Amino acid sequence: MDSTLISTRPDEGTLSLSRARRAALGSFAGAVVDWYDFLLYGITAALVFNREFFPQVSPAMGTLAAFATFGVGFLFRPLGGVIFGHFGDRLGRKRMLMLTVWMMGIATALIGILPSFSTIGWWAPILLVTLRAIQGFAVGGEWGGAALLSVESAPKNKKAFYSSGVQVGYGVGLLLSTGLVSLISMMTTDEQFLSWGWRIPFLFSIVLVLGALWVRNGMEESAEFEQQQHYQAAAKKRIPVLS
Repeated sequence: MDSTLISTRPDEGTLSLSRARRAALGSFAGAVVDWYDFLLYGITAALVFNREFFPQVSPAMGTLAAFATFGVGFLFRPLGGVIFGHFGDRLGRKRMLMLTVWMMGIATALIGILPSFSTIGWWAPILLVTLRAIQGFAVGGEWGGAALLSVESAPKNKKAFYSSGVQVGYGVGLLLSTGLVSLISMMTTDEQFLSWGWRIPFLFSIVLVLGALWVRNGMEESAEFEQQQHYQAAAKKRIPVLS
């Protein structure tokens, strides 16, 4: 039998430690950005979105409507996980993880410049829900892809440690989003915060996205994924052509 057709797992003891560290750092950085953006929406929903995007209903109903749009993100998370997982297996984890950060960052920045209901009417909540769906779709692909790349790249006896950055990024993203909103709300009046102050944390996402993309650009595909791609390519070459 041709040796190229023998399925062999890469020796995990020889996996590059620098590759593992870059994968762990890239997964952490992306998780911070995605969860900062994803949770920032929930923090702002009750403070701003009920007034700026649903003023035509009572305050109580406006708050419920704002939180309903927050829930849209959770509905799209499974879809993002399935689709990004599928293409991650075919095209590579790194490619998909770069895309999730781009999608999340663009959606969040657009929320930061989105006109309110008083300016464009019903298009405001419609666009808000659409951008929230994109956020959910992106974070769904981020979670599984980042964890998988970290696990595949990590040394055999440190897989849990190197993949923990995905969960740690959740906490850091939450602290950043709540901290920045609190800081801006203390530095502005209620009118200023409702007018433009709430938009600053959403636009600040651009800075975080650029930083995460820079870190992730230094990542490599895992040796396990590269071995799988090599095996599949070799297997295709060995399939006889039917006449």
